Amino acid sequence: MLQLPLVVTAQVDVVLLLVSVLALWTRLSRLSYPNSVVFDEVYYGQFVSLYMKRVFFIDDSGPPLGHMILAAGAYLGGFDGNFVWNRIGAEYPDSVSVWSLRVLPALCGALSVPLVYSLSLELGLSYISALGGALLFLLENALIVQSRFMLLESVLIFFTLLALFCYLRFHNTQHSSWFSYFWLLLSGASIAAAVGVKYMGLLSYLLLLGVASVHTWNLIGDRSLSHLSVCVHAVCRLMCLVLVPVLLYVFWFYIHLSLLHRSGPHDQLMSSAFQATLEGGLSRITQGQPLEVAYGSQVTLRSSASNPVPCWLHSHKANYPIRYENGRGSSHQQQVTCYPFKDVNNWWIIKDPLRQELAVGTPPRPVRHGDVVQLVHGMTSRFLNSHDVAAPMSPHAQEVSGYINYNVSMAPQNMWTVEISDRESDTEVWKTILSEVRLVHLNTSAVLKLSGASLPDWGFHQLEVIAERLFSGHSSGQSWTVEEHRYGTSQEQRERELELHSPTHIDVTRKISLWAKFVELQWKMLNAKQENSEHKYSSTPSEWLTLETNIAYWLHSSTNAQIHLIGNPVSWAIANMSLVAYQLLAVIHLLRRRRGFKDIPDDVWRRFVFLGAVCVGGWSVNFVPFLLMEKTLFLYHYLPALCHLHLLTPAVLEHIHSHLLSGAAQRRAMAVCVLALAVSVVLSYQNFCPLTYGSPQLSASELQRLKWRESWDILYRRH
Repeated sequence: MLQLPLVVTAQVDVVLLLVSVLALWTRLSRLSYPNSVVFDEVYYGQFVSLYMKRVFFIDDSGPPLGHMILAAGAYLGGFDGNFVWNRIGAEYPDSVSVWSLRVLPALCGALSVPLVYSLSLELGLSYISALGGALLFLLENALIVQSRFMLLESVLIFFTLLALFCYLRFHNTQHSSWFSYFWLLLSGASIAAAVGVKYMGLLSYLLLLGVASVHTWNLIGDRSLSHLSVCVHAVCRLMCLVLVPVLLYVFWFYIHLSLLHRSGPHDQLMSSAFQATLEGGLSRITQGQPLEVAYGSQVTLRSSASNPVPCWLHSHKANYPIRYENGRGSSHQQQVTCYPFKDVNNWWIIKDPLRQELAVGTPPRPVRHGDVVQLVHGMTSRFLNSHDVAAPMSPHAQEVSGYINYNVSMAPQNMWTVEISDRESDTEVWKTILSEVRLVHLNTSAVLKLSGASLPDWGFHQLEVIAERLFSGHSSGQSWTVEEHRYGTSQEQRERELELHSPTHIDVTRKISLWAKFVELQWKMLNAKQENSEHKYSSTPSEWLTLETNIAYWLHSSTNAQIHLIGNPVSWAIANMSLVAYQLLAVIHLLRRRRGFKDIPDDVWRRFVFLGAVCVGGWSVNFVPFLLMEKTLFLYHYLPALCHLHLLTPAVLEHIHSHLLSGAAQRRAMAVCVLALAVSVVLSYQNFCPLTYGSPQLSASELQRLKWRESWDILYRRH
């Protein structure tokens, strides 16, 4: 029987293979050098350690996927989290695998180079132009530096480029088979990963949605497709580019919250219900405490408006001054404030106004929505009171005080209606930790809340608590949550209670859903106020364009060896020129086409416009928003925008060479110019390699010669 040989045919793009090898060499060689903390590694390393220890934290600068990727590399290297990331330049101990901490960002930076080559081909460029774009990426010193350390920009750039590449591959092959929708699905997953690494990924996501929307609109106008086919195509795009990214974004948080199940330093930023789901911390304090708040309960009340620092309803023996600095008078009754620390003066007793008892009965009588209660301060026995006296710092609102009977015509007004805002029914019982309640003053219908102001010295700089009428327009910050809770009983009652098998002990972990935790964490991250402190190496977007700034990442403790985030000045200048050249060409083409002169065919014009949408549009969405931001900015924020210009440069050169130059002599002259520019890029890269890799160390005079701009801060020691 004749047996046919097994034949396997494979096509290998040698250029793609070559740029991949070079990219891996430039990004991964000597990755463990320097063996010390470099710039923002001191920031991200703290989160990696917390992941290793499963301790909950919040990073208000971005979603958790990027941190989890860094933590994955640390985990594979056997890192146990026991390293103190307290200063830049601190030496890593032998027990820490520096290579594993940095390898995943370095891999992302290396893979971005062949990805640019493939992406250029999908944009319709020639192989030589695609090689040019890959070389610009390969030899960009700033991209190399940013990818060789435990930082996130290279990861963000990789997923952004991957999303664009997969979408273009889908767009270029969508009519060949339904398998092409695999590329669309991968595009949606990649852009979800980009957003999950840093919120900056949202900018590229908007670009991708814009391009996809235009293509879908054109598809709807294609009369060769049936109505059903158009609907199927549109729904598939909607699912892959909208639904999948949303689900994956939530999934990143699911993993984040599943891993970090232990109490940590950021717990206080979260609600009491959230904190109680974490091991240790508040969950240890509140374990086994009663669930239902009853008459006679002893409680601490945490304000939902205290963000990011929590505070609890508080009182102490000091009274309001008789007169304030501005001459206004007060009730001179006991101060009621909100105190940002746990304290014995935070405890209050829930009292039935119709009874004198301050102990929980047997069985306990739960407080329900709509009930009227009194709150007695545990240490001073003063009733929580409000009246028609102006608050000290907020004269538009009522003062809140601990009532003192001065035998004057100021009757006690110390009853409050309990309104449970997150109740499921009108008979809902007030629950520990789970219920958010508003305390409405019975006499005036004013709501107990924080004003946001701090009291002066006489109030010990604690936060002002006021009662504000509902019709005043501001309803935020009016909820309070019972955090710590115990039944106030006599000794005999307590002994009897221990014999009961009460079903009212709290089990918060079954009450707080993952979705509720995700929503709360997302809200805290988006509303956290970031400190906009000045930094020595901060810069403005206008300085990025001309490379007037740099960042010193690392300096050897005894030599001139150092690493800086400095871009390749030649490729940086070429990128700016290509941006200007494209805009000029676009204006000229538009004006001439408006006048009826078609210097280039329609298909070439459409490709030219599409190149602008992807490259110039990508630069715009990743650069222009920073002009409107007030946060502290650094040069590395410009790198995603710069990547789109490195894509644009070979596209503009190819357009000029193929469609605007007519004679062979002109094309040869342009080829010579392009070759000269390529050599200049290589020489510039090589010139700045000592500052990119930190070796070899240079003398003071050699470092001085590298200071091409006076604004660059290059450090050196004179020997």
